[in-house]
Amino acid sequence: MVGDDASDLGAERLIAAERGEERIAVEIKSFIGASAIADLENALGQFVLYRSALKTLDPTRKLFLAIRDDVYAAIFEQPEGEFLREDVNINILVFNADQEEVVQWIN
Repeated sequence: MVGDDASDLGAERLIAAERGEERIAVEIKSFIGASAIADLENALGQFVLYRSALKTLDPTRKLFLAIRDDVYAAIFEQPEGEFLREDVNINILVFNADQEEVVQWIN
């Protein structure tokens, strides 16, 4: 359901999954553009759009923004990034791309 309907919204990759008993959707963002700020604007805009769509399409699913650990450190471990994450209420899945593993879940 999430893959079919939300894929029309243009995500880099949007995956429906389960985390224990919790139903989740994960939007994976690469942050490989020329500007980190432009990438962040795009990621946050899409995140808010997908979260809004999920409220109608699949309200039991919680959306996470998946980003590499180095991107998380560069943006969201800074004071401005912390304020932004809390203000927009972003759930983040931090992963290590080299080891292909989840490092941290942030609700």
